[in-house]
Amino acid sequence: MSPKQSLGRITAIASTALLAGTLALAAPLAANAGQAAQAPAAATQQSAPAEGTENRRTVLYYQTQYHEGAYVSPLPMVQRQTGLTDLIVGAIHVNETPGEIRLNDDLPADAKFDTMWDELGTMQDHGVDVIGMLGGAARGTFDRLDLDTFDTYYPHLRDLVETYGLDGLDLDVEEDMSLPGVINLIDQLKADFGEDFIITLAPVATALKGGTSISGFNYDELYAARGADIEWFNTQFYCGWGTLETTAGYDAIMEYGVYPADKVVAGTITDPSLCRGFVEVDTLAKTVNELSNKYPGFGGVMGWEYFTSQPGGTEKPWKWAEIITKAMR
Repeated sequence: MSPKQSLGRITAIASTALLAGTLALAAPLAANAGQAAQAPAAATQQSAPAEGTENRRTVLYYQTQYHEGAYVSPLPMVQRQTGLTDLIVGAIHVNETPGEIRLNDDLPADAKFDTMWDELGTMQDHGVDVIGMLGGAARGTFDRLDLDTFDTYYPHLRDLVETYGLDGLDLDVEEDMSLPGVINLIDQLKADFGEDFIITLAPVATALKGGTSISGFNYDELYAARGADIEWFNTQFYCGWGTLETTAGYDAIMEYGVYPADKVVAGTITDPSLCRGFVEVDTLAKTVNELSNKYPGFGGVMGWEYFTSQPGGTEKPWKWAEIITKAMR
């Protein structure tokens, strides 16, 4: 994409450009009741981070766009100046029929997403990178994007990224994919969208210290081959793969010695209803502060997911980002 357009400015062309596409994803997990609070009327440019903390990212996944029939707006995260750096919208799933790409069971061009695309464009205008989450728990996407069928399925994914002006893709590979296949996908994304296009991956924490991977390929080998092209890893310290109760799990990755701190974003769940491994926010903030002090290049923190983030819950989910950003800076 040559010069990059924000999501808001290209929403008008999205409905025709991707009308043939379809969307489907791993179903959002159950969450607490409630509706998102009304936000202030206008977005405000976020304050600059403190000196020396520029690489400490505050990242949230945004997969539940509607909760109990009500739209969940991400705008409060910039209106409240929470320090959010990256919002990962998902999940994007490549279906078996070529051209069928879905977002949470609906076409990305569905009218229900019009407000979302406009608001994501506003967030981009205020310095937040909007990244698409590809894959996740719903299997099939990365099998189709592997070498044998890449040329059949990739062009439709490329068109989606271009149509919606995404700043990058998060490759959430939770199925077997070959190492040459993921390298090829990374190479093609960089060739099509340039060196500034953000590519992240979402391994379980054990995969970054020589242990179990749920992606099929070995992350050490991928990092040796394409580490310079991977912006960071949204590392899953939850659902039995690790914890952020203390710094021990993150320390183990640092001691393993392959991945520098600026590439390892510590991931956690934001509400106990989402999975095992929830860490109370006060404890999480303590761990994050210790990591920030221990590792000058600390990559930051990722939360799954926005709409029910504690301690604000569904009424004030933006509070999580505010607290975590302050703990790092």
